[in-house]
Amino acid sequence: MTQRSLADWLAYLEQLHPSAIDMGLDRSREVARRLGLGRPAPLVITVTGTNGKGSTCAFLAALLRAQGKRVGIYSSPHLLRYNERVQVDGVEAGDAELCEAFAAVEAARGEVSLTYFEMGTLAAFWLFERGGLDAAVLEVGLGGRLDAVNLVDADLSLVTSIGLDHADWLGDSRESVAFEKAGIFRQGRPALCGDSDPPQPLLDRVAELDCPFFLKGRDYDLHLGATTWNWSGLDRQGRPLTLDGLPLLDLPMENAALALQAYALLDLPLNAAAIARVLKETTVTGRLDRRSITWRGKSLTLLLDVGHNPQAAVYLAGRLIARPTSNPRRAVFGLLADKDLAGVIQPLLLEIGQWAVAALPSSRSRTAAELEAALSNVNALVQAYAGVSEALVAQCDDAQDGDEILVFGSFYCVAEAIEWLESLAEDDNGRAG
Repeated sequence: MTQRSLADWLAYLEQLHPSAIDMGLDRSREVARRLGLGRPAPLVITVTGTNGKGSTCAFLAALLRAQGKRVGIYSSPHLLRYNERVQVDGVEAGDAELCEAFAAVEAARGEVSLTYFEMGTLAAFWLFERGGLDAAVLEVGLGGRLDAVNLVDADLSLVTSIGLDHADWLGDSRESVAFEKAGIFRQGRPALCGDSDPPQPLLDRVAELDCPFFLKGRDYDLHLGATTWNWSGLDRQGRPLTLDGLPLLDLPMENAALALQAYALLDLPLNAAAIARVLKETTVTGRLDRRSITWRGKSLTLLLDVGHNPQAAVYLAGRLIARPTSNPRRAVFGLLADKDLAGVIQPLLLEIGQWAVAALPSSRSRTAAELEAALSNVNALVQAYAGVSEALVAQCDDAQDGDEILVFGSFYCVAEAIEWLESLAEDDNGRAG
């Protein structure tokens, strides 16, 4: 049989199960048993939340690596390459490694049908277990309780935030979302929450499992200044800790603060200067991601953000308000059909002067006409385009020197923008910088 390429494997996985999402752990648990999987690393940290998972995982991995730990990160979705989902010490898994892992899972599963995500999760665990890791940082794909990542008992469980998203799967209330996310907690093991007002089901789960619980605003917090920020928290014995004079970050400092509280529970060195350097150097593609370009003689800034729900939009608006611009910002925007369109655009209306909207390269995308109508109905200046690239070109053409263009609404939207940036020829039409 001809050996499958990674592209072949991914195409195969997409048609392997009747539905793209099929919540539950029984199938994955059975295949993990057949594979003989144990723990992906001696230390496992699982991260869930409505927003902020990716940056929290990145901060945690960077802090651990700075202490000489060999760290694996499993995350989703990816922007440009599937390989982004599985990283060891900052290096993406190679095609051959992923193909070997998929082949191992395929051989073990037999008659058990697995979704694309379940296959990918088991493949990542298989690679991590063979990778000699000291720690694994695992990002939940959807919810928590029934997500394949939850096969592993975490030593530390983190909930970044609790908002409304994926209502078809997690319910349409913060209480139902909190119940699903608290499903990653384990008996007697530390549970951390970056939402200062968690719904009662999460607190009930903490009490039921007798988890040492660390809550933002009570047990740890951050205090923003004009040019720096301070962190306060607790060590594993409940003794107070502080870090002063940390640098302001492009990524959400709330997520850095949560990662610091998790780190503080591991009895590792808490050196302010070293931690400040690590936090400042941590980046996540597509999260408050600033790119400078020269476009037909103009210097422009693109701000890429994958935020796609109301909670993320409120946070993004706050960050824009904190960094005013001389001219009204422009936006390139696309959104999937299962997202709250009104809830996403409303917080940003005062911060965006001109909108360019486009359908995304997904069968689940809202049409450009839908987006245009919704924005027109709230008196926003908006123009529809055939695709994200066309919208970007139009906004760059119309922008003035020094303008900022926000690109947001979906992983698909940001991925299209990154591909467009990478394709810019260094000629008279434009140049990425």
